[in-house]
Amino acid sequence: MSTLNQPGIPLSHAPDGTGYKLLELPPELLELLKGPDPPTLTLHPSPTAALLKTPTKTYSLRQKNTSNALILLAPSLHTDATTSTSAATTTTDSSSDAGLHTIATVHETIELVPEAEAAVAVATPQARGKWHEKFGRGR
Repeated sequence: MSTLNQPGIPLSHAPDGTGYKLLELPPELLELLKGPDPPTLTLHPSPTAALLKTPTKTYSLRQKNTSNALILLAPSLHTDATTSTSAATTTTDSSSDAGLHTIATVHETIELVPEAEAAVAVATPQARGKWHEKFGRGR
């Protein structure tokens, strides 16, 4: 039974300043990377987006912004005097508790779009002429 007298989980917030991006992998690429002989992935530039290439497929990288932030956490050893992010650090203080340490807050994720779909999604607009030519024909 839980009581209100128990302290919560200690949480320290001290981001390390590294800019993290989460990469959302399609299921077929994830299975390929988990396989017994994972391929080498390479990044290439293009005029519209960066490209991630596997031996058989090319993916376009797209950044997606999220309204809800994702917070990356790591276990930490919390004592009354200090907070350590290393799980290997030991202390003789009997009042130490396991806690959480905030590493970073992420607002964007990177999704991989197969290049054939990316070409369809980024269709170039057709020239429609000047607005006065469009409306002048009907008069």
